[in-house]
Amino acid sequence: MHLKHIKTLLTPQDGAAKVTCMTWAPNNSKFAVCTVDRVVLLYDEQGERRDKFSTKPADSKYGKKSYVVKAMAFSPDSTKIAIAQTDNIIFVYKIGEEWGEKKVICNKFVQTSAVTCLIWPAEHAIVFGLAEGKVRIANTKTNKSSTVYGTESYVVSLTSNVSGKGVLSGHADGTVVRYFFDDEGSGESQGKLLSHPCPPYALAWGAHSVVAAGCDRKIVAYGPEGAVLQTFDYSRDRSEKEFTVAVASPSGQSVVIGSYDRLRVFNWGPRRDMWDEAAPKEIPNLYTITALAWKKDGSRLCAGTLCGGVEQFDCCLRRSIYKNKFEMTYVGLSQVIVKNLSTGSRVVLKSHYGYEIDKVKILGKDRYLVAHTSDTLLLGDLTSNKLSEVAWQGSGGNEKFFFENETVCMIFNAGELSLVEYGSNEILGSVRTEFMNPHLISVRLNERKQKGVEDNKKLAYLIDIKTIAIVDLTGGYNLGTINHDSKMDWLELNETGRKLLFRDRKLRLHLYDVQTAVRTTVLSFCSYVQWVPGSDVVVGQNRSSLCVWYNIDSPDRVTMIPIKGDMVDLERGQGKTEVMVVEGVNSVSYTLDEGLIEFGTAIDDGDYYRATAFLETLEMSSETEAMWRTLSKLSLEARQLHISERCFAALGDVSKARFLNETNKIADQVSKEYGGEGTGHYTVQARLAMLDKNYKLAELLYLEQNAIEEVMEMYQELHMWDDCIAVAEAKGHPELDSLRRRYYQWLMETQQEEKAGEVKESQQDFLSAISLYLKAGLPARAARLALSHDQLAANTDVINRIAAALIKGEFYERAGDVFEKIRNHQRALECYRKGHAFSKAVELARQSFPAEVVRLEEAWGDFLVQQKQMDPAINHYIEAGCSSKAIEAAIGARQWKKAVHILELQEDQSVGAQDLRIAQHYASVQDYQVAERLYVKGGHIKDAIDMYTEAGRWEHAHRLAVKCMTQEDVSALYISRGQDLERDGSFKEAERLFATVEQPDLAITMYKKNKMFADMIRLVAQHHPDLLAETHLHLAKELEAESRFSEAEHHYLEGQEWKSAVIMYRACNMWEDAFRVAKSHGGGSALKQVAYLWAKSLGGEAAVRLLNKLGLLENTIDLATDNSSFDFAFELARLSCKQKVPEIHLKNAMYLEDEGKFSEAEAEFIKADRPKEAVLMYVHTQDWTGAQRVAEAHDPGSVAEVLVGQAKFCCEQKDFQKAEAFLLRAQRPELAVKFYKDAELWSDAMRICKEYLPNKLSLLQEEYEREAAKKGSRGVEGLVEQAREWEQAGEFSRAVECYLKVTDASSVALMEKCWMKAAELSIKFLTQERAAAVVHTVGPRLTQLRKYNAAAELYLNLDLIKEAIDAFIQGEEWNKAKRVAKELDPRYEEYVDQRYKEHLKNQGKAESLVGVDVIAALDMYADRGQWEKCLETASKQNFKILHKYVALFATHLIKEGEAEKVLHLYSQHGAPANPQNFNIYKRMFLDLLGLRGREGPEFFRLWADLRDVLLLLCDNLSKSSEASSPSHEEFEKMLLIAHYCATRSAARGVDLLVSVATKLSISLLRHTDLVPADKAFYEAGMACRAIGWENMAFIFLNRFLDLSDGIDEGSLDTLDHSDFQDTDIPFEVPVPTKLHVTESQREEIRDWVLTVSMDQRVEQVLPRDERATYEASLLAANTGICSLPCIITGYPVLRNKMEFKAPGKVANKEDWNKFLMATKTTHSPECQDVLKFISQWCGGLPASGFSFH
Repeated sequence: MHLKHIKTLLTPQDGAAKVTCMTWAPNNSKFAVCTVDRVVLLYDEQGERRDKFSTKPADSKYGKKSYVVKAMAFSPDSTKIAIAQTDNIIFVYKIGEEWGEKKVICNKFVQTSAVTCLIWPAEHAIVFGLAEGKVRIANTKTNKSSTVYGTESYVVSLTSNVSGKGVLSGHADGTVVRYFFDDEGSGESQGKLLSHPCPPYALAWGAHSVVAAGCDRKIVAYGPEGAVLQTFDYSRDRSEKEFTVAVASPSGQSVVIGSYDRLRVFNWGPRRDMWDEAAPKEIPNLYTITALAWKKDGSRLCAGTLCGGVEQFDCCLRRSIYKNKFEMTYVGLSQVIVKNLSTGSRVVLKSHYGYEIDKVKILGKDRYLVAHTSDTLLLGDLTSNKLSEVAWQGSGGNEKFFFENETVCMIFNAGELSLVEYGSNEILGSVRTEFMNPHLISVRLNERKQKGVEDNKKLAYLIDIKTIAIVDLTGGYNLGTINHDSKMDWLELNETGRKLLFRDRKLRLHLYDVQTAVRTTVLSFCSYVQWVPGSDVVVGQNRSSLCVWYNIDSPDRVTMIPIKGDMVDLERGQGKTEVMVVEGVNSVSYTLDEGLIEFGTAIDDGDYYRATAFLETLEMSSETEAMWRTLSKLSLEARQLHISERCFAALGDVSKARFLNETNKIADQVSKEYGGEGTGHYTVQARLAMLDKNYKLAELLYLEQNAIEEVMEMYQELHMWDDCIAVAEAKGHPELDSLRRRYYQWLMETQQEEKAGEVKESQQDFLSAISLYLKAGLPARAARLALSHDQLAANTDVINRIAAALIKGEFYERAGDVFEKIRNHQRALECYRKGHAFSKAVELARQSFPAEVVRLEEAWGDFLVQQKQMDPAINHYIEAGCSSKAIEAAIGARQWKKAVHILELQEDQSVGAQDLRIAQHYASVQDYQVAERLYVKGGHIKDAIDMYTEAGRWEHAHRLAVKCMTQEDVSALYISRGQDLERDGSFKEAERLFATVEQPDLAITMYKKNKMFADMIRLVAQHHPDLLAETHLHLAKELEAESRFSEAEHHYLEGQEWKSAVIMYRACNMWEDAFRVAKSHGGGSALKQVAYLWAKSLGGEAAVRLLNKLGLLENTIDLATDNSSFDFAFELARLSCKQKVPEIHLKNAMYLEDEGKFSEAEAEFIKADRPKEAVLMYVHTQDWTGAQRVAEAHDPGSVAEVLVGQAKFCCEQKDFQKAEAFLLRAQRPELAVKFYKDAELWSDAMRICKEYLPNKLSLLQEEYEREAAKKGSRGVEGLVEQAREWEQAGEFSRAVECYLKVTDASSVALMEKCWMKAAELSIKFLTQERAAAVVHTVGPRLTQLRKYNAAAELYLNLDLIKEAIDAFIQGEEWNKAKRVAKELDPRYEEYVDQRYKEHLKNQGKAESLVGVDVIAALDMYADRGQWEKCLETASKQNFKILHKYVALFATHLIKEGEAEKVLHLYSQHGAPANPQNFNIYKRMFLDLLGLRGREGPEFFRLWADLRDVLLLLCDNLSKSSEASSPSHEEFEKMLLIAHYCATRSAARGVDLLVSVATKLSISLLRHTDLVPADKAFYEAGMACRAIGWENMAFIFLNRFLDLSDGIDEGSLDTLDHSDFQDTDIPFEVPVPTKLHVTESQREEIRDWVLTVSMDQRVEQVLPRDERATYEASLLAANTGICSLPCIITGYPVLRNKMEFKAPGKVANKEDWNKFLMATKTTHSPECQDVLKFISQWCGGLPASGFSFH
């Protein structure tokens, strides 16, 4: 550990002013120091003092100097400070989370002696020591303290262990006592731990031992049980004094002990298990160190001294920079602080086990931390600040980390996948898998809240490429295994882990339900699929369709949207979900139904608040209303009553909403009084039962609580008087009679006479009851009551009233009963008949009127028929003797036997129609005998024949037909009937009819027409056997045309045409069928031929597999070679029959030889290992070169023979030189000598003899003595000489080749000469193609030698215009290139110009480029940053081009932060009303407003220029299409603000106008949506303060402080707007990115505001005017009237108005005159400029205006 001094927080004094104590907040954001004057100073993390407060004595009567602060400590949440005082008390101050919050004492603990030391290790638990020797604990929650243990010795020190679970106290007698709240499984003892030789004022508890020191100048390290480990003795060091204080680092790895002018540092060495002393930090004149505090992240150490100084030190072992983005500070072996250099955010990485941290890495797009220790692995998420440490045995750094999931890290090591959840110190789970692709692993950890599920952690991964396993990580068990028949390439669980989607390599998408283990295939050809975030909705793509499953539980219900491109992404946010599709070069978005997504997901998860929040955003429609109804039902079931109330309110169900509102108030009141939710209270439960209309349950709930009044009140409100009275009777309620009276009275008032009658009936008041029943229109009820009591039945008046009422109400049966009761039988019978009470009527008629019985029976039957009661009507008709009606009723009742029985009893023939209907019924039930009898009886013989025909009983039909019809009629009938059956599809029956009348051709035609070929063939074979084969072939061709191949094959085979079947199958690529037919019917040759063709159609490995399967591989290869299909034969042989390859090569070579393709044949002979055959082939064709080449390369034994034969041929052609060469190569010089002798060429013979046969030379010398010539030299000279020889010999082609081979870098001239010679020869003597090839070879060589003109001339000789132009361009001969293009091919003029432009661009010759392409030149200037040159050039063009580059330059300047230069630019060139420039103008305006220190008079020109530019812009806008647009209005507003700023700057330069400048600063506050809010309030407050307007100054500067705090936090949500209610100062303003004042200015304002607040000399209220509104507000609070602003001050113009010509431009007369007067008296040029601008802006000045001349 190294200490480095950073800064002095508190300057030491000259005398003693001891810093008594200090402490760091656990969240590292605050640092507190208590000085000797008992004031607590608060510093921020950077060491800047932010606040302070004074402590107070236990009793104010003893004065402020009656105590000393001995110790203090922050609470674990950093919002409170505990202060230990010697006046026997501990105060706990609440200081809040933010700076400047009011300090409030929230706890105090009075003790019996002085508090000497104090620590706060755990929530609500403060541990402190007393002078009397006790160690006590104070509970801030209960506000009580208790003794932990007591000793007899003064407590001099207190410290806790690293975890805060244990406490050590040091006492004046040297005793050190240990106490554990939780020993964390260490098993270490409690109580007295050790005795130190002196009082251990310096006491620290490290991670591995306890360190104590005191006045004996010795530092002793003790073990866990008090044994001495080490002693550091400094008693002999005279410079060392007593040790006063000690502190351990947060990790416990280091200890710092303070003494006089010195800090001693000790670091724990884990390898030696001992403390190592580092170099001490010695600081002269520091004096005694009285307090030490170590920052909780270990990065800072603060020391307080006797003289009141506080010094801050940086602590670290080492520091490094990672990727230039992060700073790593190792503050201990086991603790590292990682700081993001760009954002300043920090993360403390710490090993909880104290292991040494190796190198820290930051992976996963610079978001995730990874670090190793010896036994653990540390992981962290920098964004969420979640850290984990898990046990991990070293694996040599071979782990692979995957960070695709934001909540869990996936670690792959040696075939094992481990999952670590960020923030958890346990491995979540480990599985074995070899597939570490993030697309093949899906982890879901509590990603969506589910009803009834607390911890939902699931993993899906591949066991192998075809098997998926799903694991519950919480329980550690397998949820399911999916075995698939194909390889998988993607899988993903939904957010709840209940569904799994996976896709296989065949692009099939499958859904697996984890709970039910049901797998469903949901999509084929799936190219893209994704779960919609935050829901269970699936989006996928199938070819040209976008598929959306809004309810994945019903995978068959899919929404299909046609698309034209490929789905690439899915975006969800701002209340909508969009699918991004790339269609060609365009990107198109398709919006999904957010209602189905969001609402359905929230309902499934039981998150009704989320569902409500979503529905709030929708407009009411039928769909929205349905969703509100669903939510109301579910929320009521879940007892979420506030949501239910909101639902019914949205639905407009006022009664239920009001009822629930009252219920919620009751529940809230109960919750407030008794705690809990309140919904369990009996009143709430009863009201919910009432809402559900379960009143008996509500009654039960009330009665269980003996709430009888509430029950009765409920029933009365619901007008359920019977239940109310029943409760009152059951409970003996004293107001029972009153209730009954009120009930009857209510019934009468509401005209419920029936209910009132029931009440009277129950009270035995029958006459009143009858009257009420009659009044209610219930005469039947009155009759029932009257007839049930004899005394009422005897009352004639009552009976007559009832009867009249019954008849009037058409209650005839009841009236008949009444008349029968009073023995009026005639009236009774009439009433019974009218009321259709025939049973009573018949009974009465039998007794009193027998003659009427028959008529009544018939009428009864008629009535029953009308009522469709046919069955009972039959007997009544029989009783009445109506047989015809009885038969009809029997038919209607389907009582057929009864109908037949009645019919047979009839003697007349008037029932013919009934006969037919009955016969048809028996025919339908196949009782043909009865039906025939009835048909014949009724004369319907033809119907009987049809019946038998339809039934297929042709004999019976024929029997009847012959009896009754002629033969012609029978035939006609049968043919007609057959055709009818044919139309009905009854072909067999039709055939039988045709056969019966001997017409088989009709049946054949029928079957052919209906494509029933089997039956057709059967009949043809039966009746026309000679046409059978022809019929088969005809049918086969028809079936083939209809693609009915199997049937066609059958007919081909039946017609003895199996080859046609094979051809058919071949044409349709149905090779298996073709092979089958050939095998069955064609024999071996046909089989092989089909196999060959089949294999050839497949090709490759598929063909080999087929032929191996068929066992015809070699046969097919032979067949392929026989058919000259050598490529196919080679393909087959190479894949599976390599031994056949040479044979195929040989056959191919012979074929090629026959075709005259000798070079190809040669290659094939060689591949066949038969080079001799190739040699013979060439010899046969006298192609000696080929023969010799092949022999030399592949058959050396044949070389000599070839050469000799070739030599003989040459000799015959008198070409002895070649013959000689051949013979010498054949090593046959004697033959060469012989040939020369025979040709009398002695010199050549002697030359050969001398060289090769010297022994025979003497014989030849006698005949001819001439020496042989030697060969010329080789190399370049040889090539040149050889070329010349070829040239001279007329072998120009060879001469050209030799010249082209000349390459001598030492002689460029020679090369050029040779190459040019080659080109010249080729052009003169060779073909055009050859000459072109040579020139194309020579040309590039010449350009490499920079001989561009020569190359171009060559190209021009062959009319190669383009190449000639390119050669001139390469030589930068632009004029020549242009001339060639212009004269020879004008098409290339544009090409030359384009190349010339590119040349100028590449060379950077912008000046030259201007004359060619001015836009390109301007772009070049812009790219180089030569803006002045660019604008100068552009200004010479048109206005549009100029402002294009002005805008580009302005954009560049804005990025560089040069807003003032941008303003100068537009002042110089004007501001056109181009919409594309609007953002530039806005950014320039905002940047200028954000500049510091530009408010003084010296900056007037800046604001005047801005004002003038904006005026010009607004004038241009008013003349453009953007006039009156929102942008125009916004720039008008900016112009007004710029005018205010310019006028304020001018006014500040004139003493008389200070109040005007102040008013302008105040008026700018209404524009804080554009002006930086903190700057505006600061300037307004300072201006008010300067002229003594302290009320407004205090309010504005206080607002400034609130804004500055909000800027530090990054949010203004906590601002208090009460001071600015009813003003036009906006509340919602943008958060400035930075503070626009310095820190010292802010602190000065904070002190002033605090002083003013403490003095209470100002009233925190804004001044008001006659409108009872804030005087600077344009909007009147009471009337809503908006006044116009003064153009001088911005204040509202209420009276004494000065109006200008321009509409809306006015001024307060007093302010206007004041400004005019000041301008005239001071002659201020700035004020004159303001007036000049106003004149221009407002259309001139008023009559008393100012003259500018």
